[in-house]
Amino acid sequence: MDTSILKGRPVRESRSEYTYVALPNDANPLGNLLGGRVMHLVDMCAGIAAQRHARSPVVTAAIDQMSFMLPIHIGQLVILRSSVNRVFRTSMEVGVKVWVENPQTGEVRHTSSAYLTFVAIAEGGKPVAVAPVIAESEEEERRYHEAGRRREQRLATRNGFTPSTTTSTAELVR
Repeated sequence: MDTSILKGRPVRESRSEYTYVALPNDANPLGNLLGGRVMHLVDMCAGIAAQRHARSPVVTAAIDQMSFMLPIHIGQLVILRSSVNRVFRTSMEVGVKVWVENPQTGEVRHTSSAYLTFVAIAEGGKPVAVAPVIAESEEEERRYHEAGRRREQRLATRNGFTPSTTTSTAELVR
């Protein structure tokens, strides 16, 4: 399907928020939420945003690096927010931010962020074109353009180029 005939959808239609309480069965020996559990929650929240935008099943194709800036303690609330940053024909980049909330004080702190790439899948199991995303604010515009730069770096890395020496997608297809 040609993406030029697909009607674009605003970023706001893809937004997803997911809240989870950190439970003892998710803890490491120090009483903190396992990093792998956080990654699972990030994938789930991002997948919801991608599926909302694509309006079809999606699969996770990649996750960029993820760092954990603060521990999440058992009993704290984990808040994840995601939205589609940009669409690239059959794939899309989804950004996710993770916060931790202390339910006793209400204090909320940013713990991590991640960018994931999803591919929309048709009924036959093949990738399918996705409607473009429409940025409606300066922040969404910024994320849209930054997603393009990150994609260039991903493609450069995949094709054996050093991202710092590759400046455009056209350079990658030579």
